[in-house]
Amino acid sequence: MTPLLPAMRNVRFRKWGMVLSLSASCLIGAVGGGFATGLPEDETVVTSHGLSVFGDLKYGPDFAHFDYVNPDAPKGGEISTWAFGTFDSLTPFILKGNSGALSTIFYDSLMTGGLDEPDALYGLVAESVEYPESRQWVIFNMRPEAEFRDGTPVTAEDVVFTFETLRDKGQPSYKLLFKDFEGAEALDTHRVKFTFKPDGALREAYLSAAGLPILSKAYYETRDFQETSLEAPMGSGAYTLHSVEPGRSITYMRRDDYWAKDLPVNVGQDNFDRIKVEYFADYTTAFEAFKAGAYTFREEFLSRLWATGYDFPALDKGWVKLETLSDGRPAGTQGFWFNLRRDKFSDPRVREAIGLAFNFEWSNQSLFHGLYTRTDSFWENSDMQAEGLPTAGELEFLEPLRGQIPDSVFTEPVFTPAESKPDAAGDRRALRKASKLLDEAGWAVGSDGLRRNAEGEVLSVEFLNDSPSFDRIILPFVDNLERLGIQAEAQRVDAAQAQQREKKFEYDVVVRRYAMSQTPGTELRGIFGSEAADIEGSSNVSGLRSDAVDSLIQKIESADNREDLKSAVRALDRVLRSQHIWVPQWYKPVHNIAYFDMYERPYTDNPPPGGIGELSIWWFNADKAAKLKAEGALR
Repeated sequence: MTPLLPAMRNVRFRKWGMVLSLSASCLIGAVGGGFATGLPEDETVVTSHGLSVFGDLKYGPDFAHFDYVNPDAPKGGEISTWAFGTFDSLTPFILKGNSGALSTIFYDSLMTGGLDEPDALYGLVAESVEYPESRQWVIFNMRPEAEFRDGTPVTAEDVVFTFETLRDKGQPSYKLLFKDFEGAEALDTHRVKFTFKPDGALREAYLSAAGLPILSKAYYETRDFQETSLEAPMGSGAYTLHSVEPGRSITYMRRDDYWAKDLPVNVGQDNFDRIKVEYFADYTTAFEAFKAGAYTFREEFLSRLWATGYDFPALDKGWVKLETLSDGRPAGTQGFWFNLRRDKFSDPRVREAIGLAFNFEWSNQSLFHGLYTRTDSFWENSDMQAEGLPTAGELEFLEPLRGQIPDSVFTEPVFTPAESKPDAAGDRRALRKASKLLDEAGWAVGSDGLRRNAEGEVLSVEFLNDSPSFDRIILPFVDNLERLGIQAEAQRVDAAQAQQREKKFEYDVVVRRYAMSQTPGTELRGIFGSEAADIEGSSNVSGLRSDAVDSLIQKIESADNREDLKSAVRALDRVLRSQHIWVPQWYKPVHNIAYFDMYERPYTDNPPPGGIGELSIWWFNADKAAKLKAEGALR
C-alpha cells in the first residue's frame, strides 16, 4: 500500500520523505555564452546557475532563498512521524533488503529543486552547469567547498563512481535510467562531464545526471555496495544517522558542520535537529501510538479515521491540531494493478470485467464517509488528464499509432469507470455487464459456478495485501468477483513478504500508487515501458509491454514545449486507460494532517504546490514544546 516512486531518476526536492520524480526537458533559463573544443563552430555553450524545462528560471543567479521558506527559521528540536512495515537496511539503491524511510537523506546531489517550481533545478554541489545547444553533453562545475561527513572533498571522481556504481551494481532499473548515457568523466577535480547518445532523450538525461545522489568512492573501497547495511553511509547531506533500532525506528540528526547550510537552496530549510521515523506493523496500532504521543506528526490517509477517530483527549486539551491543506500536485495513480505477465489477464475484456466488480460509490459512502473522489486518469487532478474525444493536439500523436491501439481511442470518449449504485456493495447492472464481457472473452460459467476457459482452467484472482485496513475494501470486491464465478482471494501477508513478492512480480493484483510528475518524462519508462517489464524490482508492476506506449513515452521525453507535452501525456493517458491495466481507486486533493502543537511553518493555509514541507521548512517552537511536556502530552 505504500506510495512508491521509481527508484530511478529521482531529483530530490526539499521535502524529506517525498522524493519526487522531476522529469523534465533541459532548456536553460539564465544564459551565458562561449564555445567548447570539439563543437561545431556555430554552436554556443550555455552556462547557467540552474536548469529549467521550457522557459526561464523563476530564481535568478543571485537569489537569496526560495520564496516559500522563512529564512530566519530557528534550528532545533525534533519532529517524528511513522512508517508502515519494517526495514533492514539504510542502503536505498540496491535490490537486496528493505531500505528504511528517508534513507536518501544522507546524500546531496549536483542540483536540487524547490516546492514552488515543478520543472527547475538549482545548484547544490554544482555551482553552475554548461551544455551545448545540441545537448549532447553537460558539464557540472562543482563547488570546491563541498565535502562528505568525514571532511573529505566531494570530487568529480566521486560523481563518476556514483554513476558507474549505480549503473553496474544498483537496482536493475538504473540500467534503464542510464540507457541514454554514453558515459561520465572527470575533467578535473571539480568538473564532471556526462555525454549522451545522439538518439536518446537528451532533455531528460541532464536532470538524470543532476539528480544523482553522490556516493563516496573512498568509503566503498572497504565496503560492498551490494550488501545491506545499517551503518550510516558516507554522504554529504544535511543529516546523518543518530540512532537505529532495526525494524522499529530510525532517527536522523542534523549536522552542525553541514558544508552547504548557507547556500540559497538550503536557507530556511533543514530546521529540525532530529527527524525520527517510528515503524508499525498495522495502521490501527500506529494511530493509537500517535494519540498517546509516541510520534508528533501524521498525515491521515484513512478516511474512516479522519471522519470518526479524531476525538481523543489530546484534541480536547488542545495538544493536537487538525488541518486540511490544499494539495497542488497531480493526484497520482492509485489503484489495483493487474499483473499482465499472467496469461489469464491477457484479454482486456477480462480486466475491464474485474474492474466493474469494484463498487467505488458504495465504498465511498459506506467505508470512506464520502471523503474521496473516484480516480479515472493516470494524471488525475491535473491539466494533463484526457477528457472526452481526442483533441487535434492529441491526434497528432495518436494517428501514427492506428492499428496498434484500439479503434475506440479515436471514436469514443476516453474510458471512465461507470458510476455504480451506492445502495449495495454489488451493483447488479455492473455485474451483468461484467458477466457479458467474461463470456465474450471465453470464460464460461461451469456447472460448479466457476468460470473456466477452453482448456478448463479456472479464472482466479488473488489480491496481494499487506495492510489490515485494506481488508474492508478488498473483501467486498472479492465477494462481487465470486458472484461472477471468479475464484477470488484476498491474501494478506506481512510487509516484508509483500515487498519481496512485489519485487519478483509474484502476484495477480497489487495495490500501488505513483505520484506522477507535473512534467512527466523518463520515469514513465520505469512505470509503463516495455523494457522495465522484466526488470526485477522495477516500477512496471503491471508488466505492460506496448510498442504504442513506448512510442508515446518517447514523444513525451522529446516534447520541446509544454503544450506538446500536455497533448502527448493526454494521448498516453487515453491509450493506457483503454488497456484496463488497473482498477482505479480514489483520491482527495487535500492533505489531512494532525500534529502536536509545537511546530511553526512559513505559510498559513496555502502550502507551495509541490508539498507541505513538514520535515524541512517547518520548525520547532521550544516554548510550545515545553508547555506540552509539562502538561504530559508527550511520552
